[in-house]
Amino acid sequence: MGWLHSLFSPLKKLWVRLHSAHKKSRGIYILYDDVKSCPYEDVHVLWSILVESHKPPALPPIG
Repeated sequence: MGWLHSLFSPLKKLWVRLHSAHKKSRGIYILYDDVKSCPYEDVHVLWSILVESHKPPALPPIG
């Protein structure tokens, strides 16, 4: 049965790595609900600045 464990162990590690990478890809947006429910305007302004700074760069115009 050791061979069975040696076969599935790397697959399990790969599965965990891929699954955890998916959660990390959400980045700062995991805080969105907390920010949305916050009553302070300062928090909303800081959030908008943070979101604007994380947008992908715009593509240059074609033509």
